[in-house]
Amino acid sequence: MDNKPWVVGVDLGGTKIELGLVDPDNRIVRRKRIPTLADEGPQPAVERMAAVVDEFRSLVPGGQIAALGICCPGPLDHIAGVLFNPVNLPRFDRVPLRQMISDRLGMPVCMEHDAKAAALGEFYYGAGRDEKSMVYTVIGTGVGAAIIMDGQLLRGVKNYAGEVGHFTVDRHGELCVCGSHGCLETFISGPWLARRYQRLLEVVAPQKLAAVERVTGELCATHARQGEPLALQVMNSAGEALGIAVAILAMTLDIELYVFGGSVSKCGDVLLDPARRTAPQYSFRTVGPRLRLAVSELGDEGPLLGCGWLARELVGGN
Repeated sequence: MDNKPWVVGVDLGGTKIELGLVDPDNRIVRRKRIPTLADEGPQPAVERMAAVVDEFRSLVPGGQIAALGICCPGPLDHIAGVLFNPVNLPRFDRVPLRQMISDRLGMPVCMEHDAKAAALGEFYYGAGRDEKSMVYTVIGTGVGAAIIMDGQLLRGVKNYAGEVGHFTVDRHGELCVCGSHGCLETFISGPWLARRYQRLLEVVAPQKLAAVERVTGELCATHARQGEPLALQVMNSAGEALGIAVAILAMTLDIELYVFGGSVSKCGDVLLDPARRTAPQYSFRTVGPRLRLAVSELGDEGPLLGCGWLARELVGGN
């Protein structure tokens, strides 16, 4: 393993940038988090990232870091290394970010969508290792997914493959920010869990709502784990919607393993158990029993390790 190059993985978000130094044994041996300060624009962010990479060089034998992989929220062109109108990074629109970082560091750089990078990390080093195919879904403020089939990442024509958050699971459902109704995201994303729980509390238990400083998706999940009926109602509804989406994917792709990451994935079985019960009801009897739903093993290390894998692939080091 020691002939593999050292690489750096970078997870660029709207508020923070996480960097990880990945050794030849695919371990993150040093991590550092810095603020994005997105309003300052891309060049200062590139300089801050480069400063951390320069710090990492002192930890590497000979100071040789072979390549860097960076992941960002989409939409993006992973080949050109350009973001397009990113919601949380407005000053990064149509900026050649990959090339800017490569020029500054003097090393090869690749760029990928954050959900796809996390999926690759999980596929090679986490819950998907030794599997041939897997769907990885990130559930947080929004919902996105990446599909790996027979070891290949499916991208689609415009690199949009995996937008499962906007599967319609209830055509009479709530209006989503995308303009459609009843999207999966309106059931399982963090803000929507909080919204649905708050509405129930307002109607059924206003005194309990008054005692809460702020209703969040995490609060809903915590109360559900404690057996609180209203929170369980929200989480069961969310899990059933997720199960319908998994069934759609399973019937379309014939993939058995579904792994969930992101902040809402920390809900664990309180979300996944109703999904496990529901998915077989919406798929063939030959399909449903084979489905496996699991929480990410890597957590927030997944995107960094996925970026590290991509960086090694860039220089032929995997």
